[in-house]
Amino acid sequence: MGNARNNLIDKKELWYMTIPLFLFIPLLVFNNQLITLYIEESFVYVSLIMEILIVVFTMTIAIHSWLIFSQLLLNQTLYIGSVFFLIALLEIANIVMTAPQNIDTALTSSWIQILMRVALVIGVLLIIVKPRRTLTLAHRRLAYGIALGCVALMLFILNNAQPLMEDGHQTIQSIVQLVTAALQAVSIYFLSKHYKKAPKQVIWLISGSVYLLLSDVLLVMSKDLNAIWVFTALFHQFFAYYIFLKAIYYTSVEKPYQQLLKIKQDLEQSQQELTFQAYHDDITQLPNERLLLKTLKEGLHKNGKQQAIISIEIDRLATISDSLGISNSNKMMKLIADRIQAMLPPHYFATKLRESQFVIYINHVQSKEELIQFCMNLKRTMDKPLQVHLFSLKGNVNIGIAYNEENCSAEQFLMHAQLAMREASQIPQRFLFYKQHMSTSVTERILLEQELHIALDQQQFYLDYQPQINLRTGKIESVEALVRWQHPVRGYVPPDTFIDIAEESGLIIPLGKWILEKACMQAKEWEAQGLPKMKVAVNLSLGQLFQQDLVQMVKEILQQSNLEPRYLQLEITESMTMNIDQMTQLLHELKALGIQIAVDDFGTGYSSLSYLKDFPIDCLKIDRAFVHNIQHDPNDEALVSMILSMAKHLRLKVVAEGIEEVAQLAFLIAGDCDYIQGYLFSKPISAEQFTVTFTDLHMHANQILEQFKYGEEFSI
Repeated sequence: MGNARNNLIDKKELWYMTIPLFLFIPLLVFNNQLITLYIEESFVYVSLIMEILIVVFTMTIAIHSWLIFSQLLLNQTLYIGSVFFLIALLEIANIVMTAPQNIDTALTSSWIQILMRVALVIGVLLIIVKPRRTLTLAHRRLAYGIALGCVALMLFILNNAQPLMEDGHQTIQSIVQLVTAALQAVSIYFLSKHYKKAPKQVIWLISGSVYLLLSDVLLVMSKDLNAIWVFTALFHQFFAYYIFLKAIYYTSVEKPYQQLLKIKQDLEQSQQELTFQAYHDDITQLPNERLLLKTLKEGLHKNGKQQAIISIEIDRLATISDSLGISNSNKMMKLIADRIQAMLPPHYFATKLRESQFVIYINHVQSKEELIQFCMNLKRTMDKPLQVHLFSLKGNVNIGIAYNEENCSAEQFLMHAQLAMREASQIPQRFLFYKQHMSTSVTERILLEQELHIALDQQQFYLDYQPQINLRTGKIESVEALVRWQHPVRGYVPPDTFIDIAEESGLIIPLGKWILEKACMQAKEWEAQGLPKMKVAVNLSLGQLFQQDLVQMVKEILQQSNLEPRYLQLEITESMTMNIDQMTQLLHELKALGIQIAVDDFGTGYSSLSYLKDFPIDCLKIDRAFVHNIQHDPNDEALVSMILSMAKHLRLKVVAEGIEEVAQLAFLIAGDCDYIQGYLFSKPISAEQFTVTFTDLHMHANQILEQFKYGEEFSI
């Protein structure tokens, strides 16, 4: 748009180019009076000045074209320069040869003027008609040399053909001038065809051509060489060459400069946009992590005042994105950013990090109470629902706060706040100040993650099995496979220490596959050793449920181990049932293999119980947390009774975990529980111990159950 506007000629320039036309009005109206006032001697000097200026203009065009041709190497630039070089030389010859004012010099001058006009119009037509092409520097000397040779030839002819020119020179000159004028009109026509491409240049060139045309007309009119008309023609020539110079200057200097200036402005604007994009978040337009770290590095430890970082995480944003779509989650993020910005004091610097995190940098903290008050206000602000189209969403936040410490880098400063934020997600208040032990625990998690990779490669994991007793028969009909890690240096590492790390790092996928393979192969091995067919229960993690090939993997493991599908039970936790549509399809595909499905830790999740009728579930496992206080807490007693009753009505089997006391067992037997597992009967033991002590385990279980007089047999 800017280029188009620069290429258009403005009104001032149009008026400027039409000024010479107004000279015709006094010439036509006051012709006789002007001739009377005309003093020929004084106008001779004025005419000489204009002729010298014409030389200056034409020679300037020639020299300018000579210089820029070395850069452009275009034939049109070279032709323009050589044509105007020829005209400049002819005009110089005209000034020199016609200095003595007499009839002969006037005749020579008129013929030189005609030759100049013929050379110009033919040259312009050739430039317009010939296609653009690239030349070499050698062509420059050749073209200007030809122009010099043509001038010498013309002057030689004029000098030797003087007698011939005197005979009927008026008629010949008039014919030549008319032909020149016709050619000039043709060149104007061709120029007009290029108007849309370059309106400004074309208008100027046409204007110059028109003034040359008027000059020809005036010379034809002045048959008696009336000085006033000759002077007017000369003035129009002078003005035409000035316009040509202006057009060429615009094309070769001003326009390229404007284009370079526009390119520079565009580059500067692009640079500003790229810089903004590099240092700001696309959605919220807040500064990003790169700008935050740059600001921290520049301002850290400088003012000697207490500084702090507040790290803010939007809870469950990933779940919201999956449920409502990325567009709505982006709108939610923008609303959250607007809320944070609206409540920021002037010296608080808000930034956006990653998908669901904001960070606020304070370069001058007055007191700890100031930060606490701000966090409380932030929590109250974020507790208000966010309206995203038809959805009303709550942006619950976890907040971590870190103070700047000596010798603490920008990255460490930020990491401390994020560690506190992560820990804050585990407490009801949802905001915490950073403490040193948080870094220690994170370092420990990183080391454990690295060692988990090694443990998988070196087979440091093994399985223990905890028997599950059928309360009707007193028999061990199933076991739960429990993974264990024997570290070569740390020794025994509890599952609750490494399972979460395996989940976060993605190692749970290969680890889960190994557990399933090992458990299925062990069940077949017990069968080969003469033990009754044993059902083995294996826990599935949340990460495994999102495996695209989970069903195929289970199918292949069953085929490889040759285990009948009904002797494999996969256990999911209640919290995994939140996405009912996806889970329903997956569980039905697993169920189609012939395996059994159990819900582990039942009662501890927050999902709707409607999944019990939608999912193909065979068994509920009551969490040990309820069983532990069953004889002391009426609420736990009521919950367990409700689970047992509900399972009975839904025709689901129930396994109670964590049975350690006879009183707990008595309550479960009275409630018609199906299976139990716990330390009262056996702790988790190795596969070898299970094989050796299988008979003893049965005898121990029967001794405990005899007092409750159970005898009816049934199986799952």
